[in-house]
Amino acid sequence: MSDPKIIGARIRDVRQERGWTQDHLAGIVGVSRSAVAQWETGRAGQVTGNLTRIAACLEVGVEFLMHGEDKRAPMQATQGDELALLRLYRECAPEDRQLLLRTARRLALAREMPGDETG
Repeated sequence: MSDPKIIGARIRDVRQERGWTQDHLAGIVGVSRSAVAQWETGRAGQVTGNLTRIAACLEVGVEFLMHGEDKRAPMQATQGDELALLRLYRECAPEDRQLLLRTARRLALAREMPGDETG
């Protein structure tokens, strides 16, 4: 298993990328803010017992937290515009998310059509 300090750094980095406080992550996982602080500094042995829950809450794989690799990574947003779209999508109401998905599908299909000059 990876060094607890490295796992903790990955937890901290993902949490900060999401714009979350330690309190916010603690509330989602169901632990104290102190526990999150201990995970992030590699001081807590209980991080391994909570790794699956932490990964699920952060929407990353356990593999990523442990080894820095995630088989799902190629499908994850990495560029600024992708991350901005994802963040905005997550802030939308469910019915607005559906509208965004339909619009994106329509745009993608239009781009694939032969003779289309919009793309």
